[in-house]
Amino acid sequence: MTIRHLRIFVAVATAGKMCDAADQLFLSQPTVSQAIKELEEHYEVLLFERLGKKLYITDEGKKLLNYSKNILTEFDNIEKRMLEMSSKKSLSIGATITIGNCILPYAINDIKEVYPDIHISSCISNTKVIEEKLLTSELDIAMIEGNISDPNLISIPFLKDSLVLACNSKHKLAKKEELTIEDLKNTNFVFREKGSGTRELFEDYIQKSKIPINVVLQSNCPGSIKNAILINNFASVISIRLIEEEILNGDITIFRCSKNLLDRTFKIVYHKDKFIDSVMNDFINILKNYEDSHRLDNLPSKKLLVFK
Repeated sequence: MTIRHLRIFVAVATAGKMCDAADQLFLSQPTVSQAIKELEEHYEVLLFERLGKKLYITDEGKKLLNYSKNILTEFDNIEKRMLEMSSKKSLSIGATITIGNCILPYAINDIKEVYPDIHISSCISNTKVIEEKLLTSELDIAMIEGNISDPNLISIPFLKDSLVLACNSKHKLAKKEELTIEDLKNTNFVFREKGSGTRELFEDYIQKSKIPINVVLQSNCPGSIKNAILINNFASVISIRLIEEEILNGDITIFRCSKNLLDRTFKIVYHKDKFIDSVMNDFINILKNYEDSHRLDNLPSKKLLVFK
């Protein structure tokens, strides 16, 4: 039994529903359910009666609730007083490359407005590397564009993104109003490296068509990918956020995938056992309130990429 168990228990008892408690604590519902199960097994009592979709606290649960509230109040007072002794706050943030270029700088500015003296360290890499650093506690929290498979990590969707097929305005593909996969057969591509969420999403889709894609250059640098599109006459599948300026200038033509098949959602990720202090909680709320999709939806060069 830990402080974390008691905090989850109090949240469930107060909310009356597992799902509401999970939302309040930024946890998944299975994590909350497991914590309650572990408490019940530890004390060998039933803490809640489950009738329909509603939870009703038992007499044993009411006793534990009273004890838990007192313990958590004392614990929070200890935390507050000890942290006040050292006013220096810190946050270690990870971000995958697209997010690191487009979202992270603004998110850091926003959290520094709340905590002007905060020390922030950041790591920008691909999804695989960021996942490993979260699991080894090298990072407090991260923003990723790929899929997380480890059950020890909690993932919260927070922002929509779109991958688009991009080429420079003089490329042969730019002359077309509509593309099919067949049109991409003899096109030279620049792609992100293996382990990238961007590459993974496109490869998962393209494998279904069984059309070979000619990748002549790999890079984990958005700037070099843009240069390869603009200067080397390569095509790429890239986040629309990374080429917004070039689209507006008319230097790059984009093809959007029909049926939103290359749309994705950026996610906030942290370890399920991570203690969420005030800094981390505020940072999560900053990210959850970030919204700019309406601007991206209205970008020019709205050509349609049809995958048949």
